[in-house]
Amino acid sequence: MIPRLLALVSAPLILAACAPSDPAARAEADAARTPAVRVLGAGQNCIDRSQVRNSVVRSDRVIDFEMIGGKVYRSTLTNRCPGLGWDRAITYETSINQLCTQQIVYSLTNIGGVPQRGAGCALGEFVPVEYVKE
Repeated sequence: MIPRLLALVSAPLILAACAPSDPAARAEADAARTPAVRVLGAGQNCIDRSQVRNSVVRSDRVIDFEMIGGKVYRSTLTNRCPGLGWDRAITYETSINQLCTQQIVYSLTNIGGVPQRGAGCALGEFVPVEYVKE
């Protein structure tokens, strides 16, 4: 039983050792996961939540909202959201059918098969973009 317990205790330490701690290394890793885009227009304050087909967490600061019909809106958070780029999933609560600037989203962490809320962070403007084919 003790070896199994040690494995469970040491696993988070091993995983943490794999994450870049140097800000430059973190920025490089984030850039590798964030595809280049071409901005198609001015940012807007809200998007229709029912039209979101998929949300793609690119880093601790960037989330792409892929819409039904093919539009993409990129939201760059005003501050880095700890754990968001690692967990790469979000959850939120809203009483309206829109996601708006300053809406709080939470990183969604899977702990022992149970989804748990992580850090809460405010969304930035929703900028219409298209992915650049390289």
